[in-house]
Amino acid sequence: MNMMQVMQNVVWAVLLWPCLVSLGVPLECKDEQGSIILCASISKEKLLDRVIQHAELIYRVSEESCTLFEEMFVPFPMRSQRNQAGYTCATKAFPIPGSKSEIQQISDKWLLHSVLILVQSWIEPLVYLQTTLDRYDDAPDTLLKKTKWVSEKLLSLEQGVVVLIRKMLDDDMLTTSYYEQGVAPYALQPEVLESVLRDYTLLSCFKKDAHKMETFLKLLKCRQTDKYSCFLH
Repeated sequence: MNMMQVMQNVVWAVLLWPCLVSLGVPLECKDEQGSIILCASISKEKLLDRVIQHAELIYRVSEESCTLFEEMFVPFPMRSQRNQAGYTCATKAFPIPGSKSEIQQISDKWLLHSVLILVQSWIEPLVYLQTTLDRYDDAPDTLLKKTKWVSEKLLSLEQGVVVLIRKMLDDDMLTTSYYEQGVAPYALQPEVLESVLRDYTLLSCFKKDAHKMETFLKLLKCRQTDKYSCFLH
């Protein structure tokens, strides 16, 4: 067993200890006619397709939200300052594979749990973002609606990934909510410039992580059909 496998096993021992409280609650999905059915009654293939579609939409709207915020509140000279100001993505510290070679080598189990960690780590920060955007005098309704939509859809994505893990991996023990120790406190009252940079960083980081979620899920889908020809671009 190499060092990477040892580290992953240690991480799993920590992450898989608590169960999600929501596991005792029947999760619901919609069928093609819009009727509510239990996610558990859908085949894992169809559920994976739905989860991927969800992730695609979340990434697309997060990209639109970031662009809209940038155009409305971030002067061009400031767009390169967020990294210089020390604002980095909090999820960078999480045990999530980053490089293409790392992603290609990890197991299906690690892919799915990486998606779940990312999803859960953003639930609370997106609630914060809705609150702070409400304080902007000129925040357009479109931006407010997009961030609220993404926040709600992220909860649905979390449920879908939880059920998918149980279907594909037969895992009864799942990672606990990660956001409790994730994105560090945003409840401060900074000056206007700092607030804009912080919110801009938050949106940019979420967009990046939303793309990771989509990429991991699509790689997982590819592995189900043609394991030896799945490459990241």
